Amino acid sequence: MRVHRSGKTLAGAALAALALLLPLSLSGTASAAQDPGARQVPARGSAYMGMGVIQHDGQGAKPGGISVQAVQTEGVDVSSHQGNVAWSTLWNSGVKWAYVKATEGTYYKNTYFAQQYNGSYNVGMIRGSYHFATPDTTTGAAQADYFVNNGGGWSKDGRTLPGALDIEWNPYGATCYGKTQSGMVAWIRDFLDRYKARTGRDAVIYTATSWWTQCTGNYGGFGATNPLWVARYAAEVGTLPAGWPYYTMWQYTSSGPTVGDHNHFNGDYSRVQALANG
Repeated sequence: MRVHRSGKTLAGAALAALALLLPLSLSGTASAAQDPGARQVPARGSAYMGMGVIQHDGQGAKPGGISVQAVQTEGVDVSSHQGNVAWSTLWNSGVKWAYVKATEGTYYKNTYFAQQYNGSYNVGMIRGSYHFATPDTTTGAAQADYFVNNGGGWSKDGRTLPGALDIEWNPYGATCYGKTQSGMVAWIRDFLDRYKARTGRDAVIYTATSWWTQCTGNYGGFGATNPLWVARYAAEVGTLPAGWPYYTMWQYTSSGPTVGDHNHFNGDYSRVQALANG
């Protein structure tokens, strides 16, 4: 700490007095700007699937090859961060399914949704959409309605996957959105119930085991109805959240080719089709 001696100049004293008059908010802003370790809160609407995985769970090696238990079908997930996606390049590389961010909370719609959702379909992919949940802003039912009304619907055309609820670390504040574990479970159920009432389908749940354990108490009551999409950037999928004996989809990296977020579907292409058909 810098020590001020009794012989400081009059100019120095005047500057010190001026600093005391600065508004507290300005002083705090300056301190945050000077502190490289200060947490930078992103703008609302900018969240994307898996944005908290590396920070909280780390990143290990990618899976080494096809699982000996089952064939894995490659997929990707995208948001506005990817802009206009080169879908033909992805299709030619072996990617056969995709999820596109449609909405967040009840205040954001993906500005690239049409190019991404229709573009993936037009090259032959089976595709669906996802909603980034913000349980601290509005009810689960309100967010399910917003999602369905803005690209999160489902139709039995053999090419549309059920909507996915992206429920993970809060990029804007408290990890569990200020909810108790039972409160979080109730919010998720509110979303899932409304989504099924609107579409006739059980939504996919995207989450990470560590977040699920912390914020829901590792609740196991959704495993019988809602397919699991688990996030873990490692060579093995690891422990799954309670209630799910297996995963349906696994987001295994955020640094894949063409589009960063790559996923394995736990089964061959016919199983992707089966999920689409309900």
